[in-house]
Parts: sequence; C-alpha cells; structure tokens
Amino acid sequence: MKYRKLGRTGLEVSAICLGTMTWGSQNTEAEAHEQMDYAVGQGVNFFDTAELYPTTPQGPETYGRTEEIVGSWFAKRGKRDDIVLATKIVGAGRPHIDDGAPVSAAKVRLACERSLKRLQTDYIDLYQVHWPNRGSYHFRQNWTWDPQAHDGEKAKADFLETLEEIGALVKEGKVRHFGLSNESVWGTMQHLRIAEEHGLPRVQSIQNEYSLLHRIFDLDFAEVAAHEDVGLLAYTPLASGQLSGKYRTGEIPSGSRLSIQKDLLGRRHERSAPALEAYLQIADKHGLDPAQMALAFVLSRPFTTAVIIGATQMEQLKTDIAAIGIDLSDEVFADIEDTFKHYPLPL
Repeated sequence: MKYRKLGRTGLEVSAICLGTMTWGSQNTEAEAHEQMDYAVGQGVNFFDTAELYPTTPQGPETYGRTEEIVGSWFAKRGKRDDIVLATKIVGAGRPHIDDGAPVSAAKVRLACERSLKRLQTDYIDLYQVHWPNRGSYHFRQNWTWDPQAHDGEKAKADFLETLEEIGALVKEGKVRHFGLSNESVWGTMQHLRIAEEHGLPRVQSIQNEYSLLHRIFDLDFAEVAAHEDVGLLAYTPLASGQLSGKYRTGEIPSGSRLSIQKDLLGRRHERSAPALEAYLQIADKHGLDPAQMALAFVLSRPFTTAVIIGATQMEQLKTDIAAIGIDLSDEVFADIEDTFKHYPLPL
C-alpha cells in the first residue's frame, strides 16, 4: 500500500480509501465485514462513509445502516485507532433526514452525535459536509448551474456557522478534522478564508467526483489542491462501474448498480458511450485490466490524496485494491490524453 498526507493534518492515509455506500442494501453486514477485513489486511487504513448511506437505493428504510455496519465491525474487531474514519453530514433536500433541513449549527451537532452512536466510536477523524446548502454543479447539474441565483453572503454566513460548530466539536474531541464534498472552488476558498480569519478548523480535503470520464477537477481545483494542500478524495473513479467494462456487452448483471439506477445518475447515456469504449480499448491495447487502468490514472494525478473504491463482490475489491501496484506507461498516458481531447466532457 502507498500512503499520502491528508491535507495539513499530519495523518498518513492509504491512497486507496474503502468506500461503503452499498453496505446495507447491495451488501450484507457479513459481506461488508469481509471487505473491511480484506482491505485492512492489504494496508488500507482509510474508510469513507456517510449518514445518508446506503444509496443503492437510499431512503428512510435504510438510512444510517452503513454507519451501523461500520460500527459493528469496530465493536467486533477493536481496530478503531488503526483506521482514519471519514463520514459526512447530509445536505439539504432529503425529506427523511431532519425533514430536509439545510446544514446549520444545530444540524451539525445532531448529525454528528447520531453518527458517533451508529459508528460506535468517540471521534470522527474527518467530518465532511456532503453538499452545500446552496446546491452545487455536481451530479450533472453543471449543465444548468447558475451561481447568479445564489446569495453569496448567505452562503458565507452558512460556512461560518458550520465551521464554528465544527470547531466546538473539535474542542470536545468528537471531530478531529474537517472536509468538504461536492463543493466548488469558490466555496472551498471561502471556507479556507473564514477558517483563517476566525481561527476555526481548516478544510483538509475535498471529496468530489473524478474519473477518466469526468475530469472537471483538472482545472481550477487542481490549483487549489496544489497551493492550499486540499487534496482530492476521488469518488466514483470507475464511473459507477462502467470503466471496469462489466457493462460492455450490454448485459446488466442482476444486483448491479445499473440494475438499480437506470442511467447511473447521468453517467450512462448515448453521448458518453463512445468515450467509454475508447478508454476500454486503451486497456485492451496495452493488456491492462480496465478497472485497474482507470484507478491507476486517478492515483497518478498530483492532486489526488486518495481514490475511494466501492465493490459489491470480493473479486472486484481485490482487483481494485491491486491497482495501487500499477504504474501506467508513457504510451498509456499518451493514449488517455488523446482520447480526453476527443471527449473532454462526456458526462
């Protein structure tokens, strides 16, 4: 395993982070425990979850179940201090969670306490805001994103309120560090400014989508990561499994994510198909496992702190973790860049 610094925390996290969002829906508790056991055996020390999980599907019946499964593993294995544990407070808009209320000081406090109980732990290493109150351009909303419609001063007030409560939780020992998810460059920089001005917890990471098919992070966010030490925790690095090639024949395996989410949250459509096939052909050409090639590419990016992998089958998990040992050749990188220029924004 390879390890990288998490922001300016002093923590060293595995470059492979174990994602959890299928646990409690597509995966049973026993299967999730098997995944955690295997991942830790391979040197993974970084888990990412959220109060919203599982998401395949998500709803009131399963809300919080993933955190409970992680908590039961800690209770059985006693490895809490060996793991850097990240979780998230849900943003506004989920009626079954706090009636869809936006993030506020009171909600931060309540959500954190619930997560601690479910996770059977006294502290969270990295507590993240899942998405901002004003919404974001993520999940294909970049096509309709209108920052002019948002109140910037209200957003900054929200940031300050959230950071003040996070700061209180840090002082109490319940949270160690703070991170963002599904944020913009402006939002991230405002959090950094407010934290510095008020002596509050600094943003240490940004968990945004990144894959061969979705490379928005390459531009302004890459500069933030370089100069502010806010590294990327890359989610959906296989574009919901598509870059593994498992849907290449047109078959939809029973129980797969595509069988649950018909367009994979906007990641699967006729416009993305040529780009997907082009990347799969690069793997064919160079004799690479397509999933490992896709993960190795994300791991190679200078702004990446960790790649978040998720698997429903143990063989998928083993393949994905093994990507840490893959070094792509200059020829592979050249083919990837050529394909990227042909399909810069296929999702």
